[in-house]
Amino acid sequence: MADHPERDEITGRYTTGHEWDGIKELNTPLPKWWVWVFYATIAWSVVYSVAYPSWPAMAGYFGGLTGWNARSALTEDLAEARDARSEWLTQIAAKDVPAILEDNTLRSYAMRGGEVLFKENCAPCHQTGGAGAFGYPTLADDEWIWGGAPEDILATIRYGIRDQDNPDTRINYMPAFGDDWFTDEQIEAVAGYVYALSHGEAPAEGPGQALFMQQCVSCHGPDGGGNAMLGGPPLNNRIFLYGGDKEDIAAQVRNPTHGVMPPWENRLSDEEIKQLAVYVHSLGGGQ
Repeated sequence: MADHPERDEITGRYTTGHEWDGIKELNTPLPKWWVWVFYATIAWSVVYSVAYPSWPAMAGYFGGLTGWNARSALTEDLAEARDARSEWLTQIAAKDVPAILEDNTLRSYAMRGGEVLFKENCAPCHQTGGAGAFGYPTLADDEWIWGGAPEDILATIRYGIRDQDNPDTRINYMPAFGDDWFTDEQIEAVAGYVYALSHGEAPAEGPGQALFMQQCVSCHGPDGGGNAMLGGPPLNNRIFLYGGDKEDIAAQVRNPTHGVMPPWENRLSDEEIKQLAVYVHSLGGGQ
């Protein structure tokens, strides 16, 4: 390293005295405009940290001289939004779901609100657009386990399905026919009949048909069309919550799986539940 800075012959700038593999480092100062901008950002950060909430403390934080904080701003924004929606929500609160559906303007508003609520609360199980999933009913068709009329959908959302803590919940349980009720051969016969029924090929007689007529028609109907009053799903189509293969049907006859839907009456407001009912009713055309 030289005792005095060396001037580069090409650029005319002094070097720092550092050299790597014959490459010498030039002592090039930062542009003055950049330096002043850097100083300005430092000054701005100091002013900002004094004016707004910033420095943490042992039991809180420095609140800033302006008194502003994001939480209060959010509270004000939400209050303004509620005030803007209050006219529509008041009308929704005063009407039942069928009346909302008859009012084109109110129905349109409820649809938009219901769509947002559905994505936030229902889509994790029923998928976006109500496509459904294994163990979760599809809502984008015309098949309804507990009925697809507006008030039926409203009751399902409000009270849930098989919720043990809600006395008004919709509830039904299919017995486990494998518990010393049916033999393995009888379970296979019923499963075969239901499988054929779902494909429109059910035989007019036979052991499976006889067992179905003896044990299943009260909930699923003689033609497998279901019973919405009891929550008995239709079996004369290919829509199955837990699989439609013969093995899947046999497993459900032997030891059925029962899903649970939580009630939303204590999680959402009455107006929000009505908006959800309007939106869900629209997905499959309702009944």
